[in-house]
Amino acid sequence: MDRFNEILDSIAGVVWGPYVLIPLLLGTGVYMTVRLGGLQFTRTAAALNLGLIRRQDEGASGDVSQYRALATAMAATIGTGNIAGVATAISLGGPGAIFWMWMSGIFGMALKYSESMLAVRFREVDGNGNRNGGPQYYLTKGLRGRFLSPLGVVLAWAFTIFTIIASFGIGNMVQANSMSEAMNDTFSIPDWFTGALVAIITLVVLVGGIKSISSAAARVVPIMIIIFIVAQVWVLAAFVDQIPDAIGAIFTDAFTGSAAAGGFTGAAVIAAIQFGLARGLFSNESGMGSAAIAAGAAQTSHPVRQGLVSMTQTFIDTIILVTLTALVIVVSGAYTQTDAAGEALTGVRLTSAAFNEGLPGNIGGYVVALCLLLFALTTLWGWSYYGERAIERAVGTRAILPFRLVWVVMAFVGATIPLATVWTFADIMNGFMVIPNLIGILILSGLVARETRAYLKFDPKLRATQAEIDEHFADDPDYQQWRTHEKQMDVEAAADRRRQSS
Repeated sequence: MDRFNEILDSIAGVVWGPYVLIPLLLGTGVYMTVRLGGLQFTRTAAALNLGLIRRQDEGASGDVSQYRALATAMAATIGTGNIAGVATAISLGGPGAIFWMWMSGIFGMALKYSESMLAVRFREVDGNGNRNGGPQYYLTKGLRGRFLSPLGVVLAWAFTIFTIIASFGIGNMVQANSMSEAMNDTFSIPDWFTGALVAIITLVVLVGGIKSISSAAARVVPIMIIIFIVAQVWVLAAFVDQIPDAIGAIFTDAFTGSAAAGGFTGAAVIAAIQFGLARGLFSNESGMGSAAIAAGAAQTSHPVRQGLVSMTQTFIDTIILVTLTALVIVVSGAYTQTDAAGEALTGVRLTSAAFNEGLPGNIGGYVVALCLLLFALTTLWGWSYYGERAIERAVGTRAILPFRLVWVVMAFVGATIPLATVWTFADIMNGFMVIPNLIGILILSGLVARETRAYLKFDPKLRATQAEIDEHFADDPDYQQWRTHEKQMDVEAAADRRRQSS
C-alpha cells in the first residue's frame, strides 16, 4: 500500500506540477481574459446584481432560477478548500501562496464564465425532462468537423469518466470524512453517528433531483457564508493593526519566497506558486468544468447572462472568502505556531488555531467545526448533481436512482474510514477533469468571444427582457439556432413530464 501511495503522490506531483496544470490553467485563464476584454473586471457588478439581487430571468427556459443554479455551484465549491485548503497553501507555500490563489481566482473567472456560457449554449434535455449541460455536451456538440468531431467525443468521454470517479472522491468521501473528523475532534461525536446523519440528510435532499438540491443550497449557502464572514471579520478586527503588514507579506513573499519563522520552515517562490494555484483550483474549481454542469440547468434568456452569473461564484469564493481566511491566518501568526509535538500546524488545525487567536474564549475551533460541517455537507449535495449528470450522460436516466443510493452509502463509508489515499486520488481525478475541459474552451474560444461581444454590446448592464433579446437578435443565426432549440426542449420536457405523471 505504501508503494501505491508513493505512485499516486508522484502522479499528483506531475499533474499539479509546474509543467502541466499550472501553466495550462494560468495560461488559458490569461488568454480567455484577453479574448473576452477583461469582462471579470467590468461586468462583475452587473452579474452580482442579476444573480443575487434580481435572481432570475422572467420567462426564460430552464429548470431552476439563476440564483439557485449559482447556489448549487457555490454549495459544491465552497467547502473544505476554503478552510483546510487555504491553510495548507500557506503552511506549504507561505503567505505568498495567497497571491497565486488570487491569480487563480481572477483569471479563473474568465474560465468559469466560458465553461458556463458554453454549458447553456449547447445543453440538452434528458428523458426525465431536465436540462443537462456541461463539458460532456459542449465538447461533442461544439467541436465539429472531420478532425474536431472525433476529438470532441474522446474529450467528452474522458471528462465524463473523470467526473464520475472524482465525484465519489473529492465530492463525497473526502467531504464526509472531513465532517466526521471535525465532529469527533471538537465534540467527541462518533464517526458512525456523523456518517449516518449525513447519509440520511443527503438522501432526503437528493430525492427531488436538481430542484431539491438547489432549493436546499439556496437556503443553507447564504447562512453558512454569513456565519463564516462574521467570524472572519471579528478576528481581523482584533488584529486590525496587523492587516497592512499581512497584505505586504502576501505580495512580497509571492516573488521572493518566505523566510522561516517559528514552526514555519519557509518556502521557495515555486512552492508559493504551485500550492497557491493548486489550492486555488481546489477552492474555486474554475476551469474544472464542474460548475458548468449546474449552469446548464439554469433558467436564462441568453447563454452570456448565465455565464456572467456563474462567474461571480469564483469572485465570492476566492476574492472574498479565501482572502478573509488567509488574512485571519497571517495576521494571527498561527502559521508560525507548532503543536505539542513540535510539528507545524496545517489544514483545519491551523485555521482553528487562527480563529482561536481572535475570537473570545476558545470558540474558534467550534466555529470552524460548524462551518466545516456546513461547507462539506453542501459540497456533498452539489457534487452529487455533478456525478449524477455525468452518469446519466454515460448510461442514461435509468442509472440516476442507483447512483443516488450508492452516493448515500459511500457518504457513510467515507465518514467512517481513513482516507489518505482517497485524497491523493481525488486530486489526480480533479486534475484530469481540467485537461479535456480547457482543450475544449481553447478550441471554442472564438465562438465564446464572438457571442459575448455581440450580447454585451447590446445589453452591457444585463437588464434586457427575453422579448427585447429576441427582437434584437432576430437576424442573428447563432442566437436563433439556440433559441429554437430551447423552445424545442421546452416542448420535449413538458411531454416527458406528462408521460411520467400518467
